[in-house]
Amino acid sequence: MINIELKTSDFYYNLPEELIAQSPLENRTYSRLMALDKESGSIEHKHFYDIADYLNPGDCIVINDTKVLPARLFGTKKDTEASIELLLLKRIDDKKWETLVKPGKKAKLNTEIVFKEGLLEGRITDVLETGNRIIEFKYEGIFEEILDELGEMPLPPYIHEKLEDKNRYQTVYAKHPGSSAAPTAGLHFNDEIIKDMTDKGISIAKLTLHVGLGTFRPVKAEYITEHKMHSEYYELSEEEANKINYAKDNGKRIISVGTTSTRTLETISDESGRVKASSGWTDIFIYPGYKFKLIDGLITNFHLPESTLIMLVSALAGKENTMKAYQEAVNQEYRFFSFGDAMLIK
Repeated sequence: MINIELKTSDFYYNLPEELIAQSPLENRTYSRLMALDKESGSIEHKHFYDIADYLNPGDCIVINDTKVLPARLFGTKKDTEASIELLLLKRIDDKKWETLVKPGKKAKLNTEIVFKEGLLEGRITDVLETGNRIIEFKYEGIFEEILDELGEMPLPPYIHEKLEDKNRYQTVYAKHPGSSAAPTAGLHFNDEIIKDMTDKGISIAKLTLHVGLGTFRPVKAEYITEHKMHSEYYELSEEEANKINYAKDNGKRIISVGTTSTRTLETISDESGRVKASSGWTDIFIYPGYKFKLIDGLITNFHLPESTLIMLVSALAGKENTMKAYQEAVNQEYRFFSFGDAMLIK
């Protein structure tokens, strides 16, 4: 039974600011790895390159192959040349996007914005109740190629250093563009680790969930059940669904890479823990008391205090185990958040 009395403040922990990782490690796999046993609460301290030691032949790792768009754009108003910053949130059609515009007071209906001497132009066609703007773009060529030239990575607000290499905020297996934020648990993988896993007989299944900026939205409600989750688009193909079902049918573990993969799998799984090819939008909110249908383990990062992400982790590992593990991570000076260290819940 779900505990409706859980408060947002129950998921608070004190994090010294210097533990928030501002840049990625030179080698992705050198991140530290905390292995947490969800039954006993016991903890081991390793490195991410040890991850395959915790996996068995036949286990299925499920990764999110979304690709982050360089969705932060800087332009000027056509009439006054005042500076405008734009963040692409959600594609509506070929030309139109829902966006976050700063400063909002300069972004009125029908405002025209120019990016890099007209390589890209946009016009605000609607102002939503949320304050977000719908912008219709005008350009020649392929939009994604223009974005690659003009756009910057939409790094989370707690990262203050400039990212030198855009690809370090992408997983090595990123394929389908559409995310406003990286599925950061996957940032620890490189091609060598993936090969080591497949050589060991570990199955790797892919799904796509386009991560929205709502993933960073703080929980402001006093009781967590009052929080409204954002929705995100997902896809799972028949081929990848078959890999997951094969592992499950043979008594092997399903290990989700990231909270995004977890939310997708738990959305599309039936009560017996089987999945089928599907696509759609999910706004599932997983917190302690939730009964998992499919996943057995989780590879994740260390998340913000009072976030929906730490609530999801607590649902799988147990709230007491999770908060104890986070305190241990602080004591051991782990690196936190997007470019930080990893946790395995087994």
